[in-house]
Amino acid sequence: MNSATVRNLLVRGMLAGLAAGVLALVVAYLLGEPNVDKAIGFEESHSHEHEMEVVSRSLQSTAGLATGVLVYGVAFGGIAALAYCFALGRVGRFSPRATALLLSGCALLAVYVVPFLKYPANPPSVGDPDTIGKRTTLYFLMMVLSVLLAIAATLLGKRLAPGLGTWWATVVAVAAFAVVIGLAYAFLPVVNEVPEHFPATLLWRFRLSALAIQAVLWGGFGLLFGELAERQLNPKPAGAASGRAVPAAH
Repeated sequence: MNSATVRNLLVRGMLAGLAAGVLALVVAYLLGEPNVDKAIGFEESHSHEHEMEVVSRSLQSTAGLATGVLVYGVAFGGIAALAYCFALGRVGRFSPRATALLLSGCALLAVYVVPFLKYPANPPSVGDPDTIGKRTTLYFLMMVLSVLLAIAATLLGKRLAPGLGTWWATVVAVAAFAVVIGLAYAFLPVVNEVPEHFPATLLWRFRLSALAIQAVLWGGFGLLFGELAERQLNPKPAGAASGRAVPAAH
């Protein structure tokens, strides 16, 4: 793949990331922010300390949220596009569109879902401020481990495919990934700092909305970028695009 194609895909990836960020922003505002407000209300009702807000809550939930989600969408779209350039043609004989969807699904699983199941997102008022460094380190350790194991599972599947066939090689690779991730779940420290009287329903809804935001972000990116990549890498002839046959030259 030449540098011009990589550059074009990078730009398309950032645009797709921005568009997917807009979709995720809508989900975050409609599903996530109401739960954040309720969690803050719980914290204020159970705390005797009142700190002055440096940034107002209304600004955090509107302009702050939009800036964070959209900047993240553009940045992650660019990184995902570069990963796509490397993976295209190396993960199987898939079309550009199918490769984008496959890569997005696998990335969602490895980068977010696997770490999330071990160390799920928590709303405000959940977690000890003194352990935030430890919790952040454990989360990123789980994420890095998941990504590296996903890459290793992919390489294992490709190596086993000639002897076992694509189906059984994939089964073995996925099983190996699941076993090692299970061991990591068992041996890494458990973090449980949910206050005793914190509403279980609110915690569940917050975590579900966090998962929904990521699913919309990655799924939207896979669909949008897949379409853009398909048009870039497999352009249709002008005559086919217009529905008319191109007259033959004499």
